[in-house]
Amino acid sequence: MSIDIDPLPDAPGITVTDHIENTQFEVYTDRAVEPTASPEGAHYFPIDASVTVETGSIEVPRVAVVEARSGDGTLLTRGDSYAMPAGTYHVGIDPAPTKLYLAFESPFSVSTTERTTRIDLDAPAEVTLGFRSLHQVPAGTIETPTDPESLMDAVSLLGSALQTTSPERSFPTLRGHPPLIESGDELRVPDRVEPFDSGVRIVVPPEYRYLYPVISLAYYFAADVVSGDAPRIEGDGWTHSLEPGFERRTAEVLRQAFHFDCLARTEGFYPVDLHERETTDLDLDWGRLYDLPLAERLGEYLDVPFERVEPELPQWTLTTDVRPDPENVEMLPFVAGELSIVRSPEAATPATAGEGDGLGFFRGPGSGADDAPTGAVPLGPDEFVRGGTETEPIRGADASADRGAVPTDADFVRPEPVDTVEHAWVGAGVPLDANKATLDAYHRRLEAGAVEQSRISVLVVCNDEQMREEGEVADLYGLRDMVQFDIEVRHDLTREEMREVLQSDVDFLHYIGHVDDRGMQCTDDYLDLTAEDLDVGVSAFLLNACQSYQQGEALVHRGSRGGIVTLADVANSPATQLGRIIARLMNSGFNLRTALHVAKRELITGHQYIVVGDGGTTICQSRSGIAVVLDIMKQSSEYDITMKSYPNGPYGVGCLYSPAIEGIGLNYSVPSNAFISSIKREQLDALLKLETVPVFYQEELVWSDEILPN
Repeated sequence: MSIDIDPLPDAPGITVTDHIENTQFEVYTDRAVEPTASPEGAHYFPIDASVTVETGSIEVPRVAVVEARSGDGTLLTRGDSYAMPAGTYHVGIDPAPTKLYLAFESPFSVSTTERTTRIDLDAPAEVTLGFRSLHQVPAGTIETPTDPESLMDAVSLLGSALQTTSPERSFPTLRGHPPLIESGDELRVPDRVEPFDSGVRIVVPPEYRYLYPVISLAYYFAADVVSGDAPRIEGDGWTHSLEPGFERRTAEVLRQAFHFDCLARTEGFYPVDLHERETTDLDLDWGRLYDLPLAERLGEYLDVPFERVEPELPQWTLTTDVRPDPENVEMLPFVAGELSIVRSPEAATPATAGEGDGLGFFRGPGSGADDAPTGAVPLGPDEFVRGGTETEPIRGADASADRGAVPTDADFVRPEPVDTVEHAWVGAGVPLDANKATLDAYHRRLEAGAVEQSRISVLVVCNDEQMREEGEVADLYGLRDMVQFDIEVRHDLTREEMREVLQSDVDFLHYIGHVDDRGMQCTDDYLDLTAEDLDVGVSAFLLNACQSYQQGEALVHRGSRGGIVTLADVANSPATQLGRIIARLMNSGFNLRTALHVAKRELITGHQYIVVGDGGTTICQSRSGIAVVLDIMKQSSEYDITMKSYPNGPYGVGCLYSPAIEGIGLNYSVPSNAFISSIKREQLDALLKLETVPVFYQEELVWSDEILPN
């Protein structure tokens, strides 16, 4: 079983441990309880584990929305403060680290404080609690020849993972992970992979550069992908052209259709007050659209010119460039499952130092300040970088003169800019300012079920005396009241000790020290992570050292899911700053890509870093589920807040959130941003006390547990 449920040792209640998602949280009761296993069928929605306890109350240590349904599943009410009469109820609590459902027969009331949500029964009674992991796995692997025309049959099966074709599939928990794809002599489809007949067809020429950009559409629309001359989407009685501007038009269809589904689903099982529903100024009958079959509904969506709705659409989260090569076909299900906008560039623009192409932070051997590329960050005379070939670190501008800032065999490429928050790259080359995504890392995302420990382990390794200041990041990990951390700091490791560290099952390694083409510097020699005999068990990492890309890529190839690495020499002071920022963000539940995105807002030197492997890797969940950044501007005696939401793990694109601000009752769908103007100091203080999140106050990065704005 992936979920363990145990009595709390020192308080009345239970501990819930999800070994798949590596999360742990507590549920409190008003008396000591002994949970007994109960049937999974006791709940309206599917669950993975269920227990029954006798209690007069259930309390969770977070502000949540409580959804009450009758015994037959009819939604009765939803909120954080209400009372219900006698009856049989199915109750859902959201957000929680797992799906959390209660079933009982009793009158009850719901109340919240600044940090908790409580359900009180009129009298003690049996309450059945159900838990479902938010983890999603593919139903099987499709084998297929990899020529474009044959591959279309496999891509047409990506949508088999959908659990519904209604607008509710815009909820991440109702989409499911697409089946995997691998090369084979002929098409072989597992029995469990059963396609939907959605009535949607996507017609594209049989070329990778046309097929790859439609994979997210094929998945989300459960569409048949067929060969044809003019790229288009079809349903019975309608056609929508994907030209001119094929990739742009494809992205527009995904954004518009998904947005409209989020609006239409408010007519179904979740009739919430949705901000986007109020601000989208279209004369559409959303109730009628909700009831239409998918193909008819999509046809009517696309009758609305994109230009009409573009200003109201949220910034999409992820663009993935997938090079049009057959060796990239196995990545397609993972990219589609993230609902990424997909481009397929036929040519990669090389980025070579010294050619005046704006390659920001790189300098070749012997280059001086006069030929430093645009955007380079000069080092002060007393600054040293995190590299060096001698016992003492090389300081100042002489660093790159003694050794190249990039390996001579590195094939750097400059992807075209994106309009999304995050950017990933699939294919040959080291991308500047993009996540270098790899297949082995994505497969390890699916293997997360093998995790056995219920605590989050963080190891900080500092192998240089002059960098001890960053080693204090250990104090920033574990500042959570719902996640248990094991945090260790080690200094001056030998090669053998470093090898043992890398072999361990540490959840996050924060390395501070020196790296060059010989490997990681240890007290007795260098440890080359590209060595064939190296075993790696570390799940995720930050290699905060000069030119750590190749060593970090080796960690991913040998067992890690993903990490943050550098592409150049990094000066010690900004590297220390960035290390501390990343530490707090990872501790707060951000994934690697989003953490680096936030760090780049604060530090221009963040552009010297990229993510390798699975950029969606987290070490824990945020208290709110989604990752949130607050932008706060003071306006006289009041404040304007923008709450920026980012998909995060199981809380993907399309989930709902509601700002926990008194007087704000609207819901928002991720990745929409919530803008709330003119709130009082008291409201702001209450919000900042709920959870530790990054805050850009007057455009400067601070933290919600560190500030009370004047």
